[in-house]
Amino acid sequence: MADEYRRQGFELERRIFELDIKCSSLRAEKQDDDYLQNASAILDKLKSYYRQGGESSNLSKVLQDYTQVILDITFYEENKLVDQEFPEDCSPFKIQQLLQDLTEPEVLAGRLAPAQEVQSVLGLELLECLYWRRGALLYMYLNCVYEQRWVRYLMRMLQVRNSVKLNDGVVLHDTATASFLSEGIFSDTHLLTMMYIGEMCFWAVKYEDCSADTMDRKEDRLQFRDIGTQILNKYVLACEGPLQGQGWNTENAKEILSILQ
Repeated sequence: MADEYRRQGFELERRIFELDIKCSSLRAEKQDDDYLQNASAILDKLKSYYRQGGESSNLSKVLQDYTQVILDITFYEENKLVDQEFPEDCSPFKIQQLLQDLTEPEVLAGRLAPAQEVQSVLGLELLECLYWRRGALLYMYLNCVYEQRWVRYLMRMLQVRNSVKLNDGVVLHDTATASFLSEGIFSDTHLLTMMYIGEMCFWAVKYEDCSADTMDRKEDRLQFRDIGTQILNKYVLACEGPLQGQGWNTENAKEILSILQ
């Protein structure tokens, strides 16, 4: 068991030095990119840590820093794909590579700290961000490849934090904040995720309506209708309630709801 732990620890160290080489190569393309500069600074710190014989007691912090490096580097790579409008010759391979990179921190946390929950090791915000980035990447790429994995990642992003139950001894003096937390809405990103899910459920239902009418497809349509309706209703209630006048538009959400319901 100890040998396996050391082996996986060496694997993390190896990946850090590999990422440093990759980051240097990408910075040659764009020296002034803020995300690559941040990744490079964190990598310098991690390399110094290992050269000084890093201790396992700092594993959680190392994994969190490693995750931030992954998020920064892949963000730069994603932006390149978007700017190039997902070129057909390389996008399928690159998308798969990015999804694998964005999954790796969660996998390593599970292997290196099996006695702890992944969210305790990486932290709530980083874990949410990993799910968000995978789901959002597939969302943007959907025009090229029809996938259903996006809904799993985006729904899991919404479920990383438990909704605050207002009858569990929680005292909140701001009713708007209480309303958000009770529905599991903790940030603008959570709201944007809800709109993403609603839109993609609409397109999934439309896609299934144009396909052969098998029992499986009927069940898929019902699932997407239910998810989209539930999520968009929460979105509309939030935007027209506590967030009214804050710039959140509900017209598209309402139009989709009229079709899904």
